[in-house]
Amino acid sequence: MKELPNPTFPLSLVSLRKRPEHGHHPALGSAAQPLAPKLERGGLTVSWARHTDEVRQAQRLRFKVFAEEMGARLDTTSPGHDVDLFDNYCEHLLVRDAISKEVVGTYRVLTPVQAKRVGSTYSDLEFDLTRLRSLRERMVELGRSCVHPDYRNGGVIMALWGALAEFMVRNKLDTMIGCASIPMLHNGIVSGDVAASIWQQLKANHLAPIEHHVHPRLPLPVEQLDGSLVVEAPALIKGYLRLGAKILGAPAWDPDFNTADLPMMMRIGDLPMRYRKHFLGS
Repeated sequence: MKELPNPTFPLSLVSLRKRPEHGHHPALGSAAQPLAPKLERGGLTVSWARHTDEVRQAQRLRFKVFAEEMGARLDTTSPGHDVDLFDNYCEHLLVRDAISKEVVGTYRVLTPVQAKRVGSTYSDLEFDLTRLRSLRERMVELGRSCVHPDYRNGGVIMALWGALAEFMVRNKLDTMIGCASIPMLHNGIVSGDVAASIWQQLKANHLAPIEHHVHPRLPLPVEQLDGSLVVEAPALIKGYLRLGAKILGAPAWDPDFNTADLPMMMRIGDLPMRYRKHFLGS
């Protein structure tokens, strides 16, 4: 079992909720605090990958969801795994079934220092992020979020979000960005109309201030598509918006993943109070 290199930041103790028996918030310990064990609650465990075989488990789940379920064309170096050049620079957050130990949810997190080492974020490949330049020192990128189809009841994503919030606060980071995907396959037909319609609906109330707008390198041609469909945004996007996230601009087209990608940003300071209490206990 190969140990991963020391992470850029100390790993956070993660849990689904702050436990009342602790007199302090476990995510705010000193940098010298030893790595904490995984915590169980509600049949799930949450942890950060510490070994390459744990990263491989996340990559297998990603392949199952993205390639087998969504039909993405993955340029992978390992059959049956979703692997790209950013993986070796990211921290990988894992949610497991407490009984089977199977990885049922994952995020990868690219920290500011690691983004400098690899040369960019994944989002930089899809968008011109020039206007986010002033935020980068305390900005992480979230990516490759997925949940096993048998566990899409909200519990896994809440566990992931709780761990991410603790990680951000512990490491004095305040901004999260990422690409939120909208499938192009609708009623058996590949079309951008759904994505164009969701963009038209959301930009009225959820668009970031113009100083944070970004521009797609391969834009979805929203003006040439039917943006009048009555459709709902994917659950993950709706969840981000409830957390105070903003859309940074029009969607990009990702032909390999067969999706339209909305650039989104969440800031810890914009978390509504009820979610702040839920995730951070403050």
